[in-house]
Amino acid sequence: MTALISSLFAVFLYLGGSIYQIRCLAKRLAVNTSLLRAIGLVALTAHAGSLYLQLITDTGLALGFFNAGSLVAWLIIAITLAFSFRAPVLSLLLALFPLAVVTVLLAWLFPGHGTRLVAGDGMLVAHILLSILAYGILTIAAFQAGLLGIQNYQLKHKHPTRFIRTFPPLQTMERLLFQFLFCGELLLTLALITGFVFLDNMFAQDVAHKTLLSCLAWVIFGVLLWGRHFRGWRGSNAIRWTLAGFLLLALAYFGSKLVSEFFLA
Repeated sequence: MTALISSLFAVFLYLGGSIYQIRCLAKRLAVNTSLLRAIGLVALTAHAGSLYLQLITDTGLALGFFNAGSLVAWLIIAITLAFSFRAPVLSLLLALFPLAVVTVLLAWLFPGHGTRLVAGDGMLVAHILLSILAYGILTIAAFQAGLLGIQNYQLKHKHPTRFIRTFPPLQTMERLLFQFLFCGELLLTLALITGFVFLDNMFAQDVAHKTLLSCLAWVIFGVLLWGRHFRGWRGSNAIRWTLAGFLLLALAYFGSKLVSEFFLA
């Protein structure tokens, strides 16, 4: 199966899942969670096939800007589906499926960009994969924070939309947010540790900005988790700190890749 066929099949399934959710929302019907999970799992399988064909090369992993974006989108949806068996997070797929469509198409349209990792350098690959995993979970946390902010605003002003009514109560949404933040902070900690231990210089000129921004994001998420545990932070405080930390992390990862691969190439 070629990358084109795998990519188009994944796009078709992601679009089908999005249309199904939108139709259920418009007709005020409950989403069939088993059907939505099945669509998501088959789409992930096709997406994984296209990623394999685009990422794996004779010299290592081709983790350029668009390939990395597609990989992160795949990871985010996979984590969301896994979490959906124990938490009500399937509503996030209404935003995540279209995101996956865009990243899959861009990765197929613009292949070959970016850094190639030496296949034998296992520690470097482990560091990169831990970083991507942390970024994926913290991206879900950022989506969760955004939806929590919209839900909080509409409930305060007493005009919740039909879309917001499909979400769990505020307390459940907030608890899920901090679960994602804790997992993401743990993985980000491991990614930074492996970077400092196994890489030659985390503050070299070409990666210093990425290291600094990642460390700042780690501090912000850590302070937020501390505030939640010891001060009971919640609501708007949690939303603002989460989005601030995610912005720094996005600048560290995709911001630096965008500049190095497109503006400085």
